[in-house]
Amino acid sequence: MTDGVVVDDEDVPGGEADREPDPSDSLRTFGAVLQALREHAGYSRTEFADLVRFSKHTVESVELGRRMPDLALVERSEEALGNTGALRKSSKYVTRGRGDVGLAAWFRQWARLERVAVSLCTYECRLVPGLLQSEGYARAVFEGTVPVAPDSLLEDFMARRMERQRMLFERPTTPFSFIVEEHVFRRRFGEPDQMREMLDRVLELSAPRNVTLQVVPLEAGLHACLDGPVRLLETPRGQRYAYSEGQQNGRLISDVKEVSLLCQRYDTLRSQALNAKDSRGLLKRLRGEL
Repeated sequence: MTDGVVVDDEDVPGGEADREPDPSDSLRTFGAVLQALREHAGYSRTEFADLVRFSKHTVESVELGRRMPDLALVERSEEALGNTGALRKSSKYVTRGRGDVGLAAWFRQWARLERVAVSLCTYECRLVPGLLQSEGYARAVFEGTVPVAPDSLLEDFMARRMERQRMLFERPTTPFSFIVEEHVFRRRFGEPDQMREMLDRVLELSAPRNVTLQVVPLEAGLHACLDGPVRLLETPRGQRYAYSEGQQNGRLISDVKEVSLLCQRYDTLRSQALNAKDSRGLLKRLRGEL
């Protein structure tokens, strides 16, 4: 059994919407199964909430199909209701309703973990990491998505992206590590002024002592992370998780062996990338070439 994500309600900062708009059939079905198993076991919602260490409101929201089930809630519910495997297996097929377009099911879980993590590592080979993007760059990324997002949704995406970046300044004792391929910063978008703004923003956001940016130079050749981008974090309880994503999918990884392997790959790439000082020097040279 893989480790569940043990993020209790009180561990997650406020501002995250508890209810899922326009719930999907799979959300309603999962909630109905959880409620049926709870009632069969003879627990009231209040008793069950105390047992799984979540609020009664959270349990009710999940049972009524208004909220995605947290991995911790799924695992604790399994243990409390006989370990049949029904909840654990069915939770893998739960999807949101159409009201949450643009947010992958597992990324909501990752974002919760991200905000309480004691360390965060990111490797990117496709685009500038979201935590380092300028407003112009982020808007260009969102405007280039297919299908095209309506203006109202685009502004919501922008607000969320810029809000996430506050972590870098609001948590000065949390180490943030970024390893990014050089070609990411060379990929042109918009006008030269926008490119310069993007590089300036990356330099600004990577300047604090708790933030480390390393660039993998073009001449570095093949390396251990060629399978794709990955994010790694450690929770206050010492658990490590990974997140990977591709076309139309994302995966939160909690298996200890798999996370350990990804951490080894990341550490290996660290030794192959430029150090922080040389990386900043490279970005400044790229800016001067514009």
